[in-house]
Amino acid sequence: MSDERPTVRPVNLGRLVELTHLCRDGAQSTDDAVDTLDVSKRRARETILESTRINLIEEISAEETYATTSVGERFIDAVEASDWEKVSSVLQTHSPHYGEFLGLFEDGCTIEPDVALELLEDQAEFTTYEYNETSLDVIGAWAQRLGAIQRNAFNGTFYAVEESEVPPNFPYVLLSVADSLEESAGVNLKKRYLSIPELREHTCERLSCDRAAFDDALRTLAQENIGRIELSGAPIDTGAKEARYGLKTIELADSDSELVTTNQSSEQVMRGVEQLGKQYYYLAVYDRNLQFNNND
Repeated sequence: MSDERPTVRPVNLGRLVELTHLCRDGAQSTDDAVDTLDVSKRRARETILESTRINLIEEISAEETYATTSVGERFIDAVEASDWEKVSSVLQTHSPHYGEFLGLFEDGCTIEPDVALELLEDQAEFTTYEYNETSLDVIGAWAQRLGAIQRNAFNGTFYAVEESEVPPNFPYVLLSVADSLEESAGVNLKKRYLSIPELREHTCERLSCDRAAFDDALRTLAQENIGRIELSGAPIDTGAKEARYGLKTIELADSDSELVTTNQSSEQVMRGVEQLGKQYYYLAVYDRNLQFNNND
């Protein structure tokens, strides 16, 4: 089976980590991968071939055994340090599909999934590489887990995260998003209470900021504007917790195993914002003249 293939194989980030770490000892066969990773032979082979193509491992004998490359060593070192930015950088350099995907966001743009696929297909016209919806899902998941991009959990839009803090005009952007959400509900269906998860996703997309920055800013806004805005809880089955697309994350697993593993989540139940140990899922605005001082 050749390691050449025009589209990226459906291999998740956790499997790349596990296989690359396994091959640090060298002379690991496909059967070794099957046994240690507890996967089918087909899945082990797919992971081996994709890891070989992006230079995380290399074949070291005619018996089809594999060892970690120097690139793979840097990759695993970064994983063990939870340096996800460096992990992403290694993949960006050595995976042509992932590199081209991240290249779409160099100017900080926001891109719909179908547009991203069209752009990638256009760029690949004179190369040996191809893209389809599956490959977009794979590399998009890598990028989201590593924090290279975020995806709006309600509309699916991809965007680059360029800021770890919100700008001074945060209240005005938040109110604009709130107005848009109220408008989408219809003139006679305006909501007094708006979903914080929805506000978070659309505001982060507009500001190109990460979700933690939004939460910090909303807590500050609530503390500085008591009586003007109100945070509210929600019943367990509220629709405010539901999203179309899962938030994809990754962290180093706390395991007794000698194999480096990761915990990955694609949770579609959205979190609210926490304040003083309580979770709040709704925001109500009573006075639009809001104060905001986000300086620590």
